[in-house]
Amino acid sequence: MPQYAILRFAKQKGGAGALEAHHERTKEKYASNPDINIERSKYNFHIIKPGTSYKRELDNRIEAAGCKTRKDSVRFVDTLITASPDFFKGKKRDDVRAYFKTAVDFLTQKIGKSNIFTAIVHMDEKTPHLHLCFTPITEDGRLSAKEIIGNRTQLTKWQDNFFAHMVKAYPDIERGESASDTGRRHIPTRVFKQAVRLTKQAARITATLDGINPLNAGKKRDEALALLQRFFPSMEDFEKQVRKYRREIKTLETDNANLKNETAELGKQVETGKKVRIAKQISDNNLHIEYDNLRRFVDSLPEEIKRQCRQPQLTQTQQR
Repeated sequence: MPQYAILRFAKQKGGAGALEAHHERTKEKYASNPDINIERSKYNFHIIKPGTSYKRELDNRIEAAGCKTRKDSVRFVDTLITASPDFFKGKKRDDVRAYFKTAVDFLTQKIGKSNIFTAIVHMDEKTPHLHLCFTPITEDGRLSAKEIIGNRTQLTKWQDNFFAHMVKAYPDIERGESASDTGRRHIPTRVFKQAVRLTKQAARITATLDGINPLNAGKKRDEALALLQRFFPSMEDFEKQVRKYRREIKTLETDNANLKNETAELGKQVETGKKVRIAKQISDNNLHIEYDNLRRFVDSLPEEIKRQCRQPQLTQTQQR
């Protein structure tokens, strides 16, 4: 399978505290991200360690540069750096560190070391990846993510330059197709994780409803309603994401069909390891199937239950 070096930017106007809690693993549980294995969090490591809180790091840099800010200003950029999962197979911790150190060197050259306030590698999820956060402060002291990151054309140049830098040390990696060439947007990982999480919730709700009998009807019904009241807001958000990335999800369907055809045509010539990798890729791409299954689940619910779980809950005072 191809091995790609991956670089993505996410502009942040606020929320430094929430992002810090995630990046620095300050919480005991991460219900929103089931891929995090807390037992492995001790293997996470910094390449650049923040001296204080993210908010203070931001405020100090913006104040020192004398930047003018607005309520809608992009205060920092969260940069994700990783590679295809196969790239990391068999690599030791020092090898992983060397890869991310090479990537950080690239960003240091491009945006300036003084702008970067954290770079942490997560080893406690499925694929090692690095989160590097920086303030988009220009050389003349302006806060401008637009100037530093740029438009779609400039993002393509970022990807070209990043690949050119990384391939010197890692000649086996490849340059992925540019979003500006394909017209695709990247579907955020959280959308896939949201699908998995909702599917698990739907299975639990179904099991609860199936378990209702004359002896436990009241208790089980209340339990199902409580589960559904948590389910529906997330489901509505997920539907918005599906509509937003409809074109990209359709492309995944085409990719899956091509992968299945490739496997069928090669038949016994395909090595077992490659078959497993292709099967995993097909499974990971099945976002449209998970969405269709969730829609069928919602449609199968009795209208009375859907009405009840969507009604605002009465407070104890109102119930009295």
